[in-house]
Amino acid sequence: MLQISYIRENKEKVITALAKKHMDAKSIVEDVIQLDENRRSTQVALDNTLAEANKLSSAIGDMMKNGEKAKAEILKQKTAQLKETSKELSEKLDIFATELTQKMYLLPNLPADIVPEGKTPEENLNVFQEGAIPVLHEGALPHWELIKKYDIVDFELGTKITAPGFPVYKGKGAKLQRALVSYFLDKNTDAGYKEYQVPHLVNEASAFGTGQLPDKEGQMYHDAKDDLYLIPTAEVPVTNIFRDVILNENELPVLCTGYTPCFRREAGSWGAHVRGLNRLHQFDKVEIVRIEHPNKSYEALESMVEHVKGILQELKLPYRILRLCGGDMGFASALTYDFEVYSTAQERWLEISSVSNFETFQANRLKLRFKDKDGKNQLAHTLNGSSLALPRVLAGILENYQTPEGIVIPEVLRPYTGFDIIN
Repeated sequence: MLQISYIRENKEKVITALAKKHMDAKSIVEDVIQLDENRRSTQVALDNTLAEANKLSSAIGDMMKNGEKAKAEILKQKTAQLKETSKELSEKLDIFATELTQKMYLLPNLPADIVPEGKTPEENLNVFQEGAIPVLHEGALPHWELIKKYDIVDFELGTKITAPGFPVYKGKGAKLQRALVSYFLDKNTDAGYKEYQVPHLVNEASAFGTGQLPDKEGQMYHDAKDDLYLIPTAEVPVTNIFRDVILNENELPVLCTGYTPCFRREAGSWGAHVRGLNRLHQFDKVEIVRIEHPNKSYEALESMVEHVKGILQELKLPYRILRLCGGDMGFASALTYDFEVYSTAQERWLEISSVSNFETFQANRLKLRFKDKDGKNQLAHTLNGSSLALPRVLAGILENYQTPEGIVIPEVLRPYTGFDIIN
């Protein structure tokens, strides 16, 4: 959530910045400023009323001591009126505060200055590319055919058990999944990230804290009876570990990693581009999260990008890095880099990771702060990234490593799988 003081002091700058995300924010920003003005003036009136009531109460005490009961009774009546006024003002203040918060939740984060203009994914900026695209043998198959051929992922069985988009991994397919999770976690912990195992359902406060609500309400699975949400990413529970926390400056940075299944309704998704593992309702992902000092968060973002690059270099998958344009960015992000691997059999790029800096946007919602050297509480910066999302990594391995004899396992994964080929 944006800070109200910043909006109030930088109205036109906020409107212009959000236009880069293709949002006409003028009316909402004006509503926010007006509600904040109402809230502040009501707070002043309430404070003055309470101060006057306290002053009269003190005077009543003095009059009673001096035997001036008649005068004291007159003041008591005034005090009663002030108490009624303060009650009305307090209720009015609560209404303004609630309305202000609801309006503030509608405003996305401001994009960083280096975010490129653009509306669609085609306008994202390619900032890095590495790895030779392999030349496949004649008769090479897309991954949805390979998984049938080698009987390693069963979509029909998943549909029988649950619904489309919930695959069942079998045999060497299941072991390769487990190998990827273990490899990713080991890479992250070796880089200094502390591993967490977190719940797969979160409450409403957690979903609001990281910006999934109200922006992505329709994409989340919701248990209405207990008012809990299945997580769309480990970012939500891991970041919420630090909700309502005040860290000491010397505790920064905080580095976290965790593996979870992720659940997304993906409403409205269909077509050849979402076949097989390309888009699922349940998938596995390893996440990295950082809590950083504001002066160091962009340096940390570059470190996260380099970390994910290192993993893809070891997997020897051709990949590229995109700096997302304003129209393709997430609601809470100030700057996002997407990683994509090249699917040789599909002849297209597949997104496998997003690495983002949220600056103070999530921290303001979470009330995640740190105490600086002067003893003042400051909002921290939060960052997160996929390290990595498994389905499309798996699709890239299956397609790019296929041979007439079978699917060769990347060398770095063989200590985890215990086998070097799927055939």
